[in-house]
Amino acid sequence: MVALIPALAFAAVIGSGLMAGLFFIFSVCIMQALSRLPPEQGIAAMNAINEVIQNPIFLTAFMGTALVGLILVASAFFSGGQGSWLLAAGGVAYVVGTLLVTIVFNVPLNDALAAASGEAAQEIWQKRYLTDWVWWNHVRTFASIAALALFVLGFARS
Repeated sequence: MVALIPALAFAAVIGSGLMAGLFFIFSVCIMQALSRLPPEQGIAAMNAINEVIQNPIFLTAFMGTALVGLILVASAFFSGGQGSWLLAAGGVAYVVGTLLVTIVFNVPLNDALAAASGEAAQEIWQKRYLTDWVWWNHVRTFASIAALALFVLGFARS
């Protein structure tokens, strides 16, 4: 298992970097651009994004990074060392700040937006999605960046 840690750390760096970039671009431009559209167009675009993002490539990067992070957390208890604990901290940051935030906050808002129509959809969009969803996306962005930094530091020391 210890021999696999550098490869797992490298995979965690790549995966968390991809997710940090994805969430960052949503935080700094995509959501701002969608908020400038008429609500029905913004809603339609976001619903389309939420449908197409559920594909094998995204899910492999998103869920695979969480799995690798959990393995790195577990491996820290067996291998020890500063590098291992940095990798474990990166795993915790990713799983809690990226995966769990997505499951608990972002996905339910995605589902509510997709299920609503007309004025109800516009109310969710303007009063919850463009505020709450975006705020939680910022959390995912920072968590993914923190995980990336910790994975890089741990990889350098492993």
